[in-house]
Amino acid sequence: MKLLIVWLLNALALLAVAYVVPSIHVSGIGSALIAAAVIGLVNLLIRPILVILTLPVTVLTLGLFLLVINGLLFLFVGHILNGFEVQTLLAGIVGAVLYSLISWALIALILGTKD
Repeated sequence: MKLLIVWLLNALALLAVAYVVPSIHVSGIGSALIAAAVIGLVNLLIRPILVILTLPVTVLTLGLFLLVINGLLFLFVGHILNGFEVQTLLAGIVGAVLYSLISWALIALILGTKD
């Protein structure tokens, strides 16, 4: 149940990012749900490989290259899905950062911590 709530909150965060960033477009809630699932899978499967392969560059840039990796993956998902569009790399970087922040805030507000 918690996984479904997190998935829905991530889709809402994606809709919020599309509302804030003019170069990112989501056609509807269905597309947002699919895009949120694909972004989660890409972050689970592809991102760790890219982080390991680009470790020297990441160390040289003091971790800032991770923003580029996140933006590229966001841009990649925007190119492979219909109904979710990311136009530029800069929009991908800004969108990935905002998506992470909004998603984190929504999950913290809705689910909170149960200590």
